[in-house]
Amino acid sequence: MQSLPDARQQSFEELYGPPENFLEIEVRNPMTHGVGRGMYTTYEIVMRTNIPAFKLKSSSVRRRYSEFEAFRDILERESARVTIPPLPGKVLTNRFSDDVIEHRREGLQRFLQIVVGHPLLQTGSKVLAAFVQGLGAGILFTYPEIATICGVQGVVVYALSSSLPLLVFGLLGPIIRRKCPEGFVLTEWTRQRYGSIAGLFLSLCTLITIFLYMVAELSSLQQIVTALTGMKGLPAVIVECVVTTIYTSLGGFKVSFITDNIQGAMVVGLIILGVISVGVETHIDRSLIEQSGFLNSSLLGWQLVYILPVAILTNDFFLSGFWMRTFAAKTDKDLWVGVTVASVVVCIILTLVGVSGLLAAWSGAWPLSDADDGYLAFFLLLGQLPAWVVGIVLVMVVSLSTAAFDSFQSAMVSTGSNDLFRNKLNLWVIRAFVVLIIVPVVVVALKSPDILQIFLISDLVSASVVPCLVIGLSDKFYWWRGFDFVVGGLGGILTVFLFGLVYYRGDADSAGKLILLENGLYANDWSAFGAFVAAPIGGLLWGFGACALRIGTLFVLSKVKGRRFDALDRPVSRVRSQHSYDENEHEQVLGRTGDVKNGTFF
Repeated sequence: MQSLPDARQQSFEELYGPPENFLEIEVRNPMTHGVGRGMYTTYEIVMRTNIPAFKLKSSSVRRRYSEFEAFRDILERESARVTIPPLPGKVLTNRFSDDVIEHRREGLQRFLQIVVGHPLLQTGSKVLAAFVQGLGAGILFTYPEIATICGVQGVVVYALSSSLPLLVFGLLGPIIRRKCPEGFVLTEWTRQRYGSIAGLFLSLCTLITIFLYMVAELSSLQQIVTALTGMKGLPAVIVECVVTTIYTSLGGFKVSFITDNIQGAMVVGLIILGVISVGVETHIDRSLIEQSGFLNSSLLGWQLVYILPVAILTNDFFLSGFWMRTFAAKTDKDLWVGVTVASVVVCIILTLVGVSGLLAAWSGAWPLSDADDGYLAFFLLLGQLPAWVVGIVLVMVVSLSTAAFDSFQSAMVSTGSNDLFRNKLNLWVIRAFVVLIIVPVVVVALKSPDILQIFLISDLVSASVVPCLVIGLSDKFYWWRGFDFVVGGLGGILTVFLFGLVYYRGDADSAGKLILLENGLYANDWSAFGAFVAAPIGGLLWGFGACALRIGTLFVLSKVKGRRFDALDRPVSRVRSQHSYDENEHEQVLGRTGDVKNGTFF
């Protein structure tokens, strides 16, 4: 009788470890947003896997039904050899009933289980991982997306709103440099004008904003590398972090200035080459131009005329890198020339990137029926171009990302050293802290499903804080104090919540979500517009209310304690010669006397 061969005993890891190809995907937690005709339902896609084709081992992202439709259409054009399963059918009545939503959720889950588990789609699709694991906030996503939603009007408004706010540094920079010639970031003037508590408040807002911008840059880089090459973006992220850390540590922010100039010139050249290639290879279907309606204006487009300038202009105040360049300019003329050139270049680049969304629609690369979501428009257009164009785009992305990331690193070092430790801690220790902070930046960048929403929260905070901050630039408001500034900034955020209570008819949950702008900027209602109106106006109202309360309190205390009431005393002005920036230039300096409360919080 022939004996059976000895079976090899399995190890503990083989018995209880994860399988070699592990993949779980679930569609769950349907959530209905908006009111009236603007109502829609999103579904959470939760995925866990160790398959190399997917960049994240675990992920969560929300999608609406129209995005599933666009995703399926793209898969059909991408993968001719694979039969793509159908989606659950559209429902015309009772769309938001629990039974209909649950039936659709089950159908969407069956669809994704088949699609995600198909080996040919895992290795051959450029959009599969992006759809089920989420793509974020890079300019190659957001600017083409606004083109597919608001057409030419959206592209123009977004590009101008992103570039023109840079001119504010040429307008306000000279004023702040004369009032605080020894400073090099905005928080230094804030400390001098409003006191230490207000300075720390602004420093906290600045550091959080810089952190979010660093996350966005790395997130955009790794997602674009993955989308264009099919390779994991993590190595590119690590290389960028290491390289920028080394040269910014050795050379400081001066090296960042040099790299910005070199990379800026290179990006302009690459943009020109990209435009030529698109012009040669892309063929426009003229019938789609009129059909798209992208040449017409829209309600959302007119709303963005207000929302985007307010959001981007105020948020730029939190970016220390801009203020470092403002204080580093040799003369006011140099500053104006610099911000003007930067505004023009940024406007041109962003317009060209945004136009890719229009071209994707008019060439048929992106289907017009899915105007709700166009974040993949750029890549659909790119798929029609030669492979060398993909290389150009990658170089452009790395150049832009590196230029921005080293600026954020330098800004974080300067803000931490000057604002938190008052330059008493060794600079290399601060740089070591920044290196440690890069670790959570990378982790969040790799895992965050919606960086754009975090940006919007930052924009809403800045829209509440900055109007109360800049009041102190005027000598006519010499009685404005740090207490008024801080209360006004926090009150602006509270006003957004109060507006939400009114708008959503007492629904506190929806009002709280409005602070987080969960519906984004492109919701088909007035919620986002109202939030960005409530933030600055509410902040100013709370600030002036706090000012009245403070002055009233000081008046009562002066009467009770028998002191002279000096809360409304005008600071003594003195003129001194200042040669830091322009020869023979005089400046007005707020002098201190025993009776003047200048640079105090209360």
